[in-house]
Amino acid sequence: MITETTTQFLLAHPQMKYMFFGGKGGVGKTVMAGTAALWIAGQGKRTLLASTNPVHSLSSLLDQNVFGAPTAVEGVPNLWAYEIDTKDTIEKSKVELTQKIEWFLKYADIKTKADEFVESATMNPAFEESAMFENMIDLMFEDEYDAYVFDTAPTANARRLLGMSSVYGMWVNKMMQSREEARSLKELLSYSRKKEEDPLMDYLVSFRERMERAKSLLTDAEKTAFFFVTLPEALPIAVIKRFINWFQEFGIPVGGVVVNMLIDKEAVDENAPEFVRNRVAMQDEYMEEIWRSFPDVRALVPLFEREVRGVEMLRRTAEHLFP
Repeated sequence: MITETTTQFLLAHPQMKYMFFGGKGGVGKTVMAGTAALWIAGQGKRTLLASTNPVHSLSSLLDQNVFGAPTAVEGVPNLWAYEIDTKDTIEKSKVELTQKIEWFLKYADIKTKADEFVESATMNPAFEESAMFENMIDLMFEDEYDAYVFDTAPTANARRLLGMSSVYGMWVNKMMQSREEARSLKELLSYSRKKEEDPLMDYLVSFRERMERAKSLLTDAEKTAFFFVTLPEALPIAVIKRFINWFQEFGIPVGGVVVNMLIDKEAVDENAPEFVRNRVAMQDEYMEEIWRSFPDVRALVPLFEREVRGVEMLRRTAEHLFP
């Protein structure tokens, strides 16, 4: 049984500021993120609900366009929603990357054009995730809201996204080490004792500080929590089992597990269709596995008679996510 509900968890962490909802595709991550954001806004906190999933669905969930900029959610005081414009983010990242490469080539006195390097870098599938990570971190650093709730991509993508602070950190340290070795060698071979400016090293130092700050926020158990959403089915459970330890190893605090779309057994009697009775029996079996596997189940959310869409349905969902 549930030993600590979502509500009790948040009350025990009064400084909680960044909440992430993830899991296998189709389990209801967007619904749970939207419900959490609505509930937190109802506590009087200025809250931003943001989607880092390239396939956005917040606008559909809220029945209003929230694409491209933080937008006040109609009928909900203190709540804004934002579907990050992936294309815009990528284009801005390309411009910034081009400027950095042109500056580096000029500094290194290399005649090659930056376009070739930019094309090569942006062809990498990880470039989109990198751009999205930068956008997410910018939102966190701007610190304009009391609370942030992120609807993430399916878990494998969320894992890479949130792990980028550590990956970036290792990369920057290696680059700085190489740069320091090259500078020392250059000074050793130079007749001049004048210390030259090194804009590349300055950039690397600044970037490392940015990543250290990001990692500090993402691994702060008092401010950050990642919630896994699952259905009482084999594949979503397997996904959580596979990734939950990875999040803990990276130091990203796991807030708990939310079970979604549970069929109300009291509404199913012996006269119910066989299909429904079989689904209930299947869910019972997988709920036993969930109780065995995850000690931190926070909430059980039922399968409603209609899809969760719009503020009123989110309020109904909040009654179960925050009992």
